[in-house]
Amino acid sequence: MLTTKQRAYLKSLAMNTEPVYQIGKNSITPEFVEGIIECLEKRELVKISVLKNCSDDPGELAHILSERTHSEVVQVIGKKIVLYKESKEHKKIELPRSKGNAV
Repeated sequence: MLTTKQRAYLKSLAMNTEPVYQIGKNSITPEFVEGIIECLEKRELVKISVLKNCSDDPGELAHILSERTHSEVVQVIGKKIVLYKESKEHKKIELPRSKGNAV
Protein backbone atom coordinates (compact mmCIF):
# COMPACT_ATOMS: atom_id res chain seq x y z
CA MET A 1 0.00 0.00 0.00
CA LEU A 2 1.39 3.36 -1.00
CA THR A 3 1.70 6.19 1.50
CA THR A 4 0.50 9.71 0.65
CA LYS A 5 4.11 10.82 0.24
CA GLN A 6 4.94 7.91 -2.10
CA ARG A 7 1.78 8.49 -4.15
CA ALA A 8 2.66 12.20 -4.50
CA TYR A 9 6.17 11.26 -5.64
CA LEU A 10 4.82 8.84 -8.25
CA LYS A 11 2.31 11.45 -9.47
CA SER A 12 5.17 13.90 -9.99
CA LEU A 13 7.06 11.28 -12.04
CA ALA A 14 3.95 10.48 -14.09
CA MET A 15 3.35 14.13 -14.99
CA ASN A 16 6.22 14.06 -17.50
CA THR A 17 5.35 10.63 -18.90
CA GLU A 18 3.38 9.97 -22.06
CA PRO A 19 0.69 7.24 -22.04
CA VAL A 20 2.12 3.96 -23.32
CA TYR A 21 -1.21 2.14 -23.64
CA GLN A 22 -4.69 3.12 -24.77
CA ILE A 23 -8.02 1.58 -23.86
CA GLY A 24 -10.50 1.76 -26.73
CA LYS A 25 -13.92 0.36 -27.51
CA ASN A 26 -12.78 -3.22 -26.79
CA SER A 27 -12.08 -2.12 -23.20
CA ILE A 28 -9.86 -4.54 -21.24
CA THR A 29 -8.88 -7.77 -22.98
CA PRO A 30 -6.66 -10.54 -21.55
CA GLU A 31 -3.96 -9.54 -24.08
CA PHE A 32 -4.16 -5.92 -22.90
CA VAL A 33 -3.73 -7.00 -19.25
CA GLU A 34 -0.74 -9.16 -20.23
CA GLY A 35 0.84 -6.19 -22.00
CA ILE A 36 0.35 -3.98 -18.93
CA ILE A 37 1.92 -6.64 -16.68
CA GLU A 38 5.00 -6.79 -18.93
CA CYS A 39 5.20 -3.00 -19.11
CA LEU A 40 4.94 -2.66 -15.32
CA GLU A 41 7.80 -5.15 -14.90
CA LYS A 42 10.01 -3.07 -17.21
CA ARG A 43 8.96 0.46 -16.19
CA GLU A 44 7.20 0.16 -12.79
CA LEU A 45 5.10 3.24 -13.60
CA VAL A 46 2.62 3.07 -16.49
CA LYS A 47 0.31 5.76 -17.82
CA ILE A 48 -2.75 4.61 -19.76
CA SER A 49 -5.07 6.77 -21.84
CA VAL A 50 -8.79 5.93 -22.07
CA LEU A 51 -10.00 6.83 -25.55
CA LYS A 52 -13.30 8.62 -26.23
CA ASN A 53 -14.75 5.52 -27.92
CA CYS A 54 -14.44 3.57 -24.65
CA SER A 55 -17.72 3.85 -22.75
CA ASP A 56 -16.35 2.47 -19.45
CA ASP A 57 -15.56 4.68 -16.47
CA PRO A 58 -11.79 5.33 -16.12
CA GLY A 59 -12.00 4.89 -12.33
CA GLU A 60 -13.58 1.46 -12.68
CA LEU A 61 -11.07 0.49 -15.38
CA ALA A 62 -8.20 1.54 -13.10
CA HIS A 63 -9.58 -0.61 -10.27
CA ILE A 64 -10.01 -3.64 -12.55
CA LEU A 65 -6.51 -3.23 -14.01
CA SER A 66 -4.90 -2.87 -10.59
CA GLU A 67 -6.58 -6.10 -9.43
CA ARG A 68 -5.62 -8.05 -12.54
CA THR A 69 -2.03 -6.78 -12.64
CA HIS A 70 -1.52 -6.73 -8.84
CA SER A 71 -0.49 -3.07 -9.08
CA GLU A 72 -1.41 0.15 -7.26
CA VAL A 73 -3.56 2.88 -8.76
CA VAL A 74 -1.49 6.05 -8.38
CA GLN A 75 -4.14 8.34 -9.84
CA VAL A 76 -6.99 8.71 -12.29
CA ILE A 77 -7.31 12.16 -13.84
CA GLY A 78 -9.93 12.58 -16.52
CA LYS A 79 -9.20 9.86 -19.08
CA LYS A 80 -5.68 9.07 -17.81
CA ILE A 81 -4.81 6.20 -15.47
CA VAL A 82 -1.46 5.79 -13.73
CA LEU A 83 -0.46 2.42 -12.26
CA TYR A 84 2.61 1.44 -10.22
CA LYS A 85 4.11 -1.93 -9.37
CA GLU A 86 7.58 -2.50 -8.02
CA SER A 87 9.64 -4.51 -10.49
CA LYS A 88 11.36 -7.70 -9.39
CA GLU A 89 14.17 -7.49 -11.96
CA HIS A 90 14.17 -3.93 -13.32
CA LYS A 91 13.92 -1.78 -10.17
CA LYS A 92 14.16 1.86 -11.26
CA ILE A 93 12.02 3.91 -8.91
CA GLU A 94 13.18 4.50 -5.34
CA LEU A 95 10.11 5.42 -3.31
CA PRO A 96 10.38 7.80 -0.36
CA ARG A 97 10.37 5.85 2.87
CA SER A 98 7.42 6.06 5.17
CA LYS A 99 8.14 6.93 8.80
CA GLY A 100 6.86 3.56 10.02
CA ASN A 101 9.25 1.61 7.78
CA ALA A 102 12.53 3.10 9.05
CA VAL A 103 15.21 0.43 9.39
